[in-house]
Amino acid sequence: MDALMKFAVDNYLIDAAIGAMGLFVVALIFERTKALYFTYSIKADEFMSKIMKMVEDDKIEEAITYCGANEKKPLAHVIKRILERSDRDDQAIEASLDIAAGEVAPGLSRNLTYIAMASNVVTLIGLLGTVVGLIMSFKAVSFADPAQKQTLLADGISLAMHATAMGLLVAIPAMVAYSFLHSKQGRLFSEIDRSSGKLIDQLKSRDLKAFDGAYPSQVKEKKTQTAKAV
Repeated sequence: MDALMKFAVDNYLIDAAIGAMGLFVVALIFERTKALYFTYSIKADEFMSKIMKMVEDDKIEEAITYCGANEKKPLAHVIKRILERSDRDDQAIEASLDIAAGEVAPGLSRNLTYIAMASNVVTLIGLLGTVVGLIMSFKAVSFADPAQKQTLLADGISLAMHATAMGLLVAIPAMVAYSFLHSKQGRLFSEIDRSSGKLIDQLKSRDLKAFDGAYPSQVKEKKTQTAKAV
């Protein structure tokens, strides 16, 4: 164990591990930022206003085509799947939402948890470096000349704390970035839930419109029959 710790300290393995984790975190943050803020993001209100207008005008095929042009956006993909089953019963329409949500969820969630994991791991690596450094320093001091012990101990502690500082320099920005990305992911899921709910409600109410004209006419017919009987 002593030889392994000495090898790690002499060859800066702790620093190298922290640096590698830092590059890994930067790559993940860049990928998720690009995906959540650019690739998957869409102006939901503007998009849904156009879709709802097409549905009201019974232009379902046109609405599907419009969604297909933006299918890389999770919201457009979910709306497209719902519209493709708009001619079926209510249960099939609601099932299409569950299927579509399952299709887009992996893309929205991919790699995000690794950022939080890497932040925790890099903090532990820094702590490990501190502990290893302190152990090696105290062992070196135990065999040193009394006049040099204070200097050697101070230098050893300084080097050991360097590992913790490096770990925190990576972990703190990683956690901040994770918070923003997780919040954005939550907003995208909320937009999908809210918008798909409005569309499904519109499709269901559209199916009931045929009864609006029938019922008043039936009442009028009954009134006419009653008047003739009198």
